[in-house]
Amino acid sequence: MKPRVLFLCTHNSCRSQMAEGFLRHLAGDRFEAASAGAQATRMNPDAIRVMKEAGIDISAHRSKDASEFLGQHITYVVRVCDRAKETCPIFPGAIRSFDWGLDDPATAEGTEAERLAVFRRVRDEIERRVQEFVDTQA
Repeated sequence: MKPRVLFLCTHNSCRSQMAEGFLRHLAGDRFEAASAGAQATRMNPDAIRVMKEAGIDISAHRSKDASEFLGQHITYVVRVCDRAKETCPIFPGAIRSFDWGLDDPATAEGTEAERLAVFRRVRDEIERRVQEFVDTQA
């Protein structure tokens, strides 16, 4: 059985979805990736767009509530935002948890180009962190 990684965020619309997409892409043969939020909402179209630019299609993902994963075996919990620490349930069986505290691109303001620049910056940070995770948890 592959180690299961759950990426947690407040709304499961951007950061956690991108992290799930990157883990599936970079090491889906070694890890099972999932994501959820304290309050499920909807997928952010800008997150889908910038991931597609990186060659990863997350358009079929759906926003999930963290409670869907309670009682399931989770090996690693990765909280990608600071608020998830306060609002998401605890997964006591997890071997290890990580707090990444990434900026929320959904709050970016300005022109479309300025907002997308924030999404791309956060996407690239997520890719770097997921790659580090893969390299160190192998």
